[in-house]
Amino acid sequence: MVRFFQILMKKKELIPLVGFITFAATGATSTAVYFLFTKTDVILNKTNNPEPWERVDPTKPQKLITINQQWKPVEELQMVRSLTK
Repeated sequence: MVRFFQILMKKKELIPLVGFITFAATGATSTAVYFLFTKTDVILNKTNNPEPWERVDPTKPQKLITINQQWKPVEELQMVRSLTK
């Protein structure tokens, strides 16, 4: 680790590159952790939840940003769901 900082002090043009790579890696990791713990379409354990699409709320948007969109249940899907239960 000390050797890494010595190289950075000798070659100062690498400092912005290391900064951008660190920023990108931190952002990617934090986004992955956020989606892992907050989104219902990300599944870690398939044995306890074999059909995860049954637990998704159709009235709640699953997108990051939804602008002026109305969520309505699809009649055909509701009919199929009632026939399969």
